Amino acid sequence: MVKPKLKIGIVGCGGIANGKQMPSLSKVEAVEMVAFCDIIEERAQKAAADFGSQDAKVFSDFHELLNEDLDVVHVCTPNKSHAEISIAALESGKHVMCEKPMAKTAEEARDMVEAAKRSGKKLSIGYNNRFRNDSQYLKKVSEDGDLGDIYFAKAHAIRRRAVPTWGVFLNEEEQGGGPLIDIGTHALDLTLWLMDNYEVRSVVGNVYHKLSDKKDAANAFGPWDPKEFNVEDSAFGFITMKNGATIILESSWALNSLDVGEAKSTLCGTEGGADMKDGLRINGEKYGRLHTTKPELDAGGVDFYSGEDESDSDREARLWIESLQNDEEPVVKPEQALVVSEILEAVYESARTGQPVHFV
Repeated sequence: MVKPKLKIGIVGCGGIANGKQMPSLSKVEAVEMVAFCDIIEERAQKAAADFGSQDAKVFSDFHELLNEDLDVVHVCTPNKSHAEISIAALESGKHVMCEKPMAKTAEEARDMVEAAKRSGKKLSIGYNNRFRNDSQYLKKVSEDGDLGDIYFAKAHAIRRRAVPTWGVFLNEEEQGGGPLIDIGTHALDLTLWLMDNYEVRSVVGNVYHKLSDKKDAANAFGPWDPKEFNVEDSAFGFITMKNGATIILESSWALNSLDVGEAKSTLCGTEGGADMKDGLRINGEKYGRLHTTKPELDAGGVDFYSGEDESDSDREARLWIESLQNDEEPVVKPEQALVVSEILEAVYESARTGQPVHFV
């Protein structure tokens, strides 16, 4: 018996919806996108035309979208509204996929977790870097114990000059922060997940506004307006876990460094280590000698097969929908994403006060 397709509503039809969520969902046969909402109605209309079902509806108020007969809502709005929309969707009986970060504040993220529990609906957060080939491989390596006890790690999210100058990225009120909450959140989520360690003892952080006041600065996305750049240009955290493990979190949109890389992790354990700085590398020792290996992660080179593989975003969408169909926990659990938000907020708080933030 063929199951009916899950009906999905999209709230926020901007860059992340068009660049990631909707194209990936369109490849999942088990769903149809039937409702689209954006405060700029023309964007919702275009999204409906490009990705919607034949009778897709368009809204400019998400409350009206939630009155529709939907199974799932995808929240693709600025950080400030993640919690409000997600909680309303959960309480209206819909499953929710919310883009990263979970929320602007840790308190809002906690409210989202509680709403999911109350409603009995599933909630997941769009940390798509978990679904990359190298991430999936390294997760298995870690789970199998090949690295031993992972006691030191780095979460990398460093850009030399790639400040996003569109939308509300530079607006602290809308976003809650700059590179730390934007790309640092990906690196931190990936690292915690690979370590399978969410018990935090303390966080020390530093936040910098060193390059944001430069006019006509060289930048991948064109020069920024210093008057509008009111979030940090770089931020760094030192995280101690309850089992004694250490994580260094580094993030920047603008930093005078050639050592760049986004959503990458370095792991150091008692039996071996791994990093993603130059492709995935696993290191250790065997037969009295040190060794470094680079797993082959692509399927290329096979006759009559192009070597193309499922992208991280496509895999994220497929596994999310399968978790709903099979009534299973999603890969990205809301409780895990909450810890990410708590750490990010602790970095900002520590930088503001000059004191460590201690977790209970």
